[in-house]
Amino acid sequence: MGSADDMPPTIRCTEPEALSNVAAVLHLCATGQLRCSATTRRPSAATVQAVGEILVAGDFYPDEAIAAFAWPLLLQAGGLAQLEGSRLALTTRGRAALRRPAHEVIRELWHRWPRKAPIDEFSRIEQVKGQKAAAALSAAGPRRQAVASALELCPPGEWIGVDDLFRQMPRAGLHPTVARSERGLWKLYLVDPQYGSLGYDGYHSWPVLEGRYTLAVLFEYAATLGLLDVEYVPPAGARDDFRHQWGADDLDALSRYDGLRAVRLTALGAYAAGRTTGYEPPPPAVPDRVLQVLSNHDVVAVADLAPADRMVLDTFAVRSSDRVWTFSAASLLAAVDAGRTPGEFAAFLAARSVHPVPAAARTLFADVEARAEQVRDLGVRRVLECADASVATLLERDRSLRRLVTRVGERHLLVDPTAEPKARAALRALGYPLG
Repeated sequence: MGSADDMPPTIRCTEPEALSNVAAVLHLCATGQLRCSATTRRPSAATVQAVGEILVAGDFYPDEAIAAFAWPLLLQAGGLAQLEGSRLALTTRGRAALRRPAHEVIRELWHRWPRKAPIDEFSRIEQVKGQKAAAALSAAGPRRQAVASALELCPPGEWIGVDDLFRQMPRAGLHPTVARSERGLWKLYLVDPQYGSLGYDGYHSWPVLEGRYTLAVLFEYAATLGLLDVEYVPPAGARDDFRHQWGADDLDALSRYDGLRAVRLTALGAYAAGRTTGYEPPPPAVPDRVLQVLSNHDVVAVADLAPADRMVLDTFAVRSSDRVWTFSAASLLAAVDAGRTPGEFAAFLAARSVHPVPAAARTLFADVEARAEQVRDLGVRRVLECADASVATLLERDRSLRRLVTRVGERHLLVDPTAEPKARAALRALGYPLG
């Protein structure tokens, strides 16, 4: 990556990118290709690479993961995906998000991020050492909320320099204080814990700590979600506010976010931040007609496909060559089992097929759709076994229990786990404590 002095600034209009990327990343997650550490919940290097390859305009820098790192964490924070071991899998909410308007999904992700983020964003400022020391850092939640509130200082549709934002935030009472205390400051350092400690006077100015944290949240999460357009340069040499500190001579930049120069609140950002009550998404791009659906249920790509389109085909059909997929009742039922619908695939093919989708394929979609509606997943239930049918009848008909349990056979009752505390209390009151 070049330095800030020898490259012109890049301007990225992130809103249309994010509206496409949220669906692409959800599709990628549905394929089971995303993995994160079960301990830290951070995405693996292979996952970051996989996400970077499907982003419609790529990441902000070609050799530095920002958006590609953020998306798996955003899915977790939004409750759209959860870890099953180390594999990231879509939740019921995540599968539903595939069919919801992208701007609504993004707004919910931004609302949940301050409370549910899996990591402390300051941990991405790797040049600042000592972060894992006891009581070194403040709680991340209030810091996130302070930066999220900073979007209210951004005039919609107008550029604001990040240094101007740094000056306005304290005046507005927005303090994303990084160190837990003055003692915590002494635990943070550059290069050497003694000579490079940030506890020395002049070493822990607002731009160095609070400013770097603000840049991380704005660049890695707000811009990734399309809330802010960004003007940026390579981070090396972009800022000199840390150059006077011991050990800084050998550092090109204090963080990967140092190159962010200015931001502009988008219409999507104003909507997500609650500054507007409605949002009118841009008209969707008309998909290229790059598929041919044959009567034998083969789907042939007659031109290059977007990565997201390949993932949809991989979900509903079996790839037999680089440009041919075959769908069947079995492949469609497997997709249904993963939370997808044949109607979704039918609409996908209709929008991209060179010729009308054959009648035989439409009949197959309708048949599998009808089968999928015959059995419903009601979720996990706790089973209560009664000593005899008379006890089961007594409990089933009790006023306090009848809305909490479902009779199954002669002696069994089902209880929704969310209603278990109320059911236990009602059983105790009736003299039937749950053993």
